[in-house]
Amino acid sequence: METASAGGAFAPLREPTFRRIWTASLFSNFGQLFLGVGAAWEMTRLTSSAEMVALVQSAMMLPLMVVTLPAGAIADMFDRRRIAMSGLAFSSICAATLAAIAFLGLVTPWLLLAFCALIGAGVALYSPSWQASIPEQVSREHLPAAVALGTISYNVARSFGPALGGLIVVLYGVRVVFGMTALLYLPLLFAFFLWRRRHIPSRLPPERMDRAMLGGARYALHAPAIRTALLRVLTFGLSTATASALAPLIARDLLHGNAATYGLLLGAQGVGAVAGALFVSRIREAISTELAVRIFAIGTGVALAVIGFSHALLLTCAAFLVVGACNILTIAMLNVTVQLSAPRWVTARALSLFSSAITAGIGIGAWVWGQVAQQTGVANAILASGVAVAATALLGFVLPIARDALSGTSEAPLGHEPEVGMALTLRSGPVVIEVDYDVDPIHAREFYAAMMKMQSMRKRNGAFAWSIARDIANPALWTERYHCPTWGDYLRLRDRFTEADLAVQAAADAFHRRGEGARVRRQLERPFGSVRWKAESYDPQQETVGWIAP
Repeated sequence: METASAGGAFAPLREPTFRRIWTASLFSNFGQLFLGVGAAWEMTRLTSSAEMVALVQSAMMLPLMVVTLPAGAIADMFDRRRIAMSGLAFSSICAATLAAIAFLGLVTPWLLLAFCALIGAGVALYSPSWQASIPEQVSREHLPAAVALGTISYNVARSFGPALGGLIVVLYGVRVVFGMTALLYLPLLFAFFLWRRRHIPSRLPPERMDRAMLGGARYALHAPAIRTALLRVLTFGLSTATASALAPLIARDLLHGNAATYGLLLGAQGVGAVAGALFVSRIREAISTELAVRIFAIGTGVALAVIGFSHALLLTCAAFLVVGACNILTIAMLNVTVQLSAPRWVTARALSLFSSAITAGIGIGAWVWGQVAQQTGVANAILASGVAVAATALLGFVLPIARDALSGTSEAPLGHEPEVGMALTLRSGPVVIEVDYDVDPIHAREFYAAMMKMQSMRKRNGAFAWSIARDIANPALWTERYHCPTWGDYLRLRDRFTEADLAVQAAADAFHRRGEGARVRRQLERPFGSVRWKAESYDPQQETVGWIAP
C-alpha cells in the first residue's frame, strides 16, 4: 500500500467514498457561508441594532458549543452514517422553511435567529459523525491528508463563499440565498446515502445520554495525548483569535480601508489556510507534531506582530496569509493526534470535545481581545496577541504532545466472561471490583509505577473510585479496587479494552507471583434485590441462581 507521501495531499481522493463525500462537502460549506451572509444582511434590513446583527453569528456558532458533545455521544452509540444524514436533513428542512417564510415576508429578527440556531444545530449533529467516520473511508496512512482535505474544503468555501453569497443577495435577494442553502446540503446528504457503511452494533444496549457524555469527558481527561491536544488547541485559539475578530478594525483603523479591504484580508487568510493544509502529511512525516506546533505558534506570533505594525495593504495581506496557514496546520495536526489516539468507541466524543475547545477558544479569545482593543487600541491588542500566541510554544515543555501516542487503539475486548452466580440485570449495581496481586516486596516500587498507569486506564474506560492498597500484615499482598455504577457499565468497561490497555494490564500482571485461589472478586455493593424481604415472603424464583434462600 502506498504511503501518504507517495500519494501526496490529494491521495485520499482516490478512495471513492471519501471522494464523493468530500466533493459534496464543498457545496454544503458554501451553503453554510451563504446562510451567514444572507442572515446578517437580512438582519440589517429588519433592525438597526448592531447587537442583533452580531447575534446572527452567535446563533450559528452557539450550537457548535452546546450540541457538539451530545452529538458526539450519539455518533458513538449509533450508526454514524445515519446520524450524519439526520443532521443534514434537519438543516436542509430548516433552511427550506426559512426560505418559505422569507418568500411570504414573515421573517422577524428573533425568528431569523431561531432558524439560524436550528440550522447550526443540524450541522453540529452532523459534524462529529463525519469527522469520526473519516478513518472508515480512508486507509490509516492517508488519514492526515484526509483531515487536511476536510479543512481545505471549508477554507476554499470561506475564501469565496462570503463574496459570492453577497453577490447573490444583491442580485436575487436573501430568499434565494436561504433556498440555495437548503439545496446545497442535499448533495452531501445523497453522498452519505450512497455510502454502504458496515455498522457493527455493540453487543450491549446504548448508554444513557448523560453517562455517554460523562464517559467521553472522562476518557479525554485521563488520556494524556487527547487531554494535551485539547488544552493546546484551546490556548492556541484563545491567543490567536485576533486575526479574524479584529479584521474589520484592522482594515478600517490600521489600513484606512473599506469593506473591500476587509474582504481582501479574509481572502488572504483563506488562501493561506488552503495552501497550508496541502502540507499536513509532509510536515507530519518530516518533524514531530510537537515541534511543528511550536514553529506554527512562533510563526503566527511574528505574523501578528507584522499586522500590528503594518500600514501597507500588501504586507498585511501577506501576514494574514501566514496566519491562515499556521492556524490551519496547527488545528489539522492536533486533530489528527486526537483521531489516532482515540479508540473507535469514543472517537466522535473526543472529536466533539476538540471542536468545542476550538470554538470556545476562538469565541472567548475574540471577546477578550476585543476588550483589550477597546482599552488600548487595535495595534496594541494585535501585538499583545502575537506575544501570547508565540508564548504558547513554551507549553511544549510542560504539556508535550507525545510523538507516538497513536498505536494500540484497536479494540481488543477480554476473551473470557466473568463468572456470575446471581440473577443480574444491566441495571444492577453498584458493582465493586477487587483484584489481588501477590508481588515480591523487592519490586514494590516498580509495581506501584505500573499501577499508576493502570489507574488512568481504568478511569478512562469507565471505572470510578479507583484505589490501590497494600496489606499491612503481608506486604506482598496488594489489592486494586474500583467501582462501576451498574453491571452494564462494568460490561462496557470490559468491551472497551484496546491493545494498549491490554499491554498495561499485562505489565501489572507480570509482577504477580502465580498463586492459588481467585484473584478477581466482583461484588454487588448493595444487594437488596438478591435477598427476600422476610423469611416467610413468597419467593417465585427460589430455585433460580442468584436468589438466596434464608
